[in-house]
Amino acid sequence: MSADAASSRLVDIDTSQPVWDRFFTVAPLVLVGTTDPDGSHDFAPKHMVTPMGWQNYFGFVCAPTHSTCGNIQRTGEFTVSYPKPSQVLFSSLAASPRQQGHKPVLDYFTTFPGQVVSAPLIEQAYLYFECRHYKTVEGFGPNCLITGEIVAAYAEPGFLRSNEIDDQELVHDSPLFAYLAPGRFTSIERSNAFPFPANMKK
Repeated sequence: MSADAASSRLVDIDTSQPVWDRFFTVAPLVLVGTTDPDGSHDFAPKHMVTPMGWQNYFGFVCAPTHSTCGNIQRTGEFTVSYPKPSQVLFSSLAASPRQQGHKPVLDYFTTFPGQVVSAPLIEQAYLYFECRHYKTVEGFGPNCLITGEIVAAYAEPGFLRSNEIDDQELVHDSPLFAYLAPGRFTSIERSNAFPFPANMKK
């Protein structure tokens, strides 16, 4: 197909406005746990999340005006809980607005404390990170990128890769929660091996 033929089938997207509501993208969804100044727990659902390279660093997009950002700046730590597809309601309710500085819905969450950092995690998730704040990069419009070093990690055994079980079977038996931004979700139960070129390196 020629370049002209390829471009003729495309539609321009107006970049004078944010583009992200015009199409769907696939992302993980996590609950970032922090501790409020009064010692109460706070969880915030985030989907703009990513490993920060191949080492044990994790990052997510937030906003300086959010309590999550303020709590991390104050305490220097946060947690990350990866919920299961069955926890979509909990994940949604964690975005509830605060009332008098508190999210009442969080009183109904079953949580447990971090082993290394003083921040909460949500029960029944499949993967957990405890992070110490590394650095925050501001300037992405009203948003910032918060990064942390993973100082503790643990998972349910059924979600860990092993030589004893095929990766495809693992995903089938332990489905993953994926957020389809904006505003949809799905359960990933099928996968295929990616056809990497021979001798490819990280």
